[in-house]
Amino acid sequence: MTPLRRAGPADAGALSRIHHRVWLECYGTLAPPEAVATLTETHRHDQWARLLAGDDPVTLVAGVAEPVGFVCFGAPTGPNLAGMGEIRHLYLRPDQRGRGLGRRLLAAALAGLQAQGYPGAALAVVAENHAARAFYAAAGGREDGAFTDKGPLWRSDNRLLTWRFPSGMA
Repeated sequence: MTPLRRAGPADAGALSRIHHRVWLECYGTLAPPEAVATLTETHRHDQWARLLAGDDPVTLVAGVAEPVGFVCFGAPTGPNLAGMGEIRHLYLRPDQRGRGLGRRLLAAALAGLQAQGYPGAALAVVAENHAARAFYAAAGGREDGAFTDKGPLWRSDNRLLTWRFPSGMA
């Protein structure tokens, strides 16, 4: 079984490669050309280097020497999350799909957010990403709303998926 571990600064390169590759696969034809041109692997590397230098959010990687997937979760970054913990990213290399690893990463994030005392977890997924929406629904996520991400590069239509934790279990 592929182990999960907390990511550190040395993982920024691997995470940026996975993030960029999978993002292009999912959104390369949906996002405007300027977003695709800007959100390069180098751009993502700089973001991951900054994120991994701090304590929040938490990023867990699957893999020992070389990460094959990751999940990033922590404090909510937007008001539409209603105070729930946020799953910011869950990416898995295509050759690792269908083995239960994505579900293990998601379960680890949910457990981590529950342990941090959040009443639930939430994530946003682009509406046209039907595969991700189906994955999260099969893992117990409930579509709780829709919103437009007014991001600087891409105004995408999103669906909010949530998981509520049993009260008194944190």
